[in-house]
Amino acid sequence: MRQEGGKGAFAGVALVAALVAIYSVSQFFRNAIGVIGPDIAREFDLDASALGLLGAIFYLSFALMQIPVGMAIDRLGPKAAIVGTAVLVVAGAVLFGLARDFATLVGARLLIGAGCSSFFMGALAIYARRFPPETFATMTGVQMGAGTLGSLAATAPLAAASARFGWRASFMAVGALCALLTLLVVLLVREDADSRRVRAERRETLGDLVRGVAAAARVRSFWPVFLMQATTYSGFVTVVGLWGGPWLAQIHGMGLDQRGGVLFAMVLAQVIGLFIWGGADRLFRGYRIPGLIGVCGGVGMLAIAALAPPSGPWLTPFLVVYALFFAVTPVLTAHGRSLFPPELMGRGLTLLNIGNMGGVFFQQTLTGLVIEAFGVRIQDGARVYSATGYQAVFAVLAIEMAIAALLYMRAVDPHPLKNI
Repeated sequence: MRQEGGKGAFAGVALVAALVAIYSVSQFFRNAIGVIGPDIAREFDLDASALGLLGAIFYLSFALMQIPVGMAIDRLGPKAAIVGTAVLVVAGAVLFGLARDFATLVGARLLIGAGCSSFFMGALAIYARRFPPETFATMTGVQMGAGTLGSLAATAPLAAASARFGWRASFMAVGALCALLTLLVVLLVREDADSRRVRAERRETLGDLVRGVAAAARVRSFWPVFLMQATTYSGFVTVVGLWGGPWLAQIHGMGLDQRGGVLFAMVLAQVIGLFIWGGADRLFRGYRIPGLIGVCGGVGMLAIAALAPPSGPWLTPFLVVYALFFAVTPVLTAHGRSLFPPELMGRGLTLLNIGNMGGVFFQQTLTGLVIEAFGVRIQDGARVYSATGYQAVFAVLAIEMAIAALLYMRAVDPHPLKNI
């Protein structure tokens, strides 16, 4: 960190801790439907497409908020963007817990997604201005890895809390936690004076901000990195955050506690992987090679799941390795960050995040239709889908990710250590 001295180091640690903590709330809400989805589907009589929409709508509102969030980061500052949107998370969590019909559930997820839209990119914008460029991938890995504790909470712990207190009370409790963490961000996160001065000197109008969004989208290699992020992140979240729970329950016969444990192992593996991949770019002195290693491994795991899915004692180890490959996202995010000049940093990062979140919305909606196309039967009042349908989901994800990887191979790689 660019600050020095004991007091500055403590302030830096407190800043990172607050940003990681509130980001973990976003991770929780992203993945919670994967565990409690079967229970919500049973209570509200939802088919696969409706359940897919409920999971995906979070990502749609998140993606739609990225352009205004990016402009707010560059004009008002990342801290203001984080605090301003957090209010929506609290409101959405309470509404979700009180919902009595499907429309209210969807509306609540829309609010939660919009509210979480600044938690990751707002933090990265702060790190980009306070840390040396060559450490950005590492800090991205720290943010994602430590923040993924929220995803861990959305597996076995959520399953246990839902079994004891109900999913409604669990959601509202996390909403209350978000309110507390927002206060910590207000108290602990301080932007450096240079960042505030630069924003004040630019004095961009609304027209300038919009033109900056267009300029960021025209940056060389933006689109290959955008598509790579869109397919890689969604390839993990569509499984762990939506279809993983139903797949483990319906095809592998696991109860709530068992599937929560398996998904917990997947997310824990991803946490470890995020820290490992976070420093891989420095080892290779570039982003593209480690990115392709992780992505090609992910495509291979998807192909296995589609053509010869493991079962029995091989299932959990397979899913753990799957999660490790898909944890390559810090490298891809850092690659994207390296493409943008400082004045476009907020808008550039949030545009890339549209790929992440929009990709998940697209994949979860599409895979809901795919799995329905392969047939459904009613068992004990619940919809049960075929093994072939689940395999088709893995196949679709693998094909899309492979196409994106071919395009990514031609992206420029402006790593700061490349010529050292």
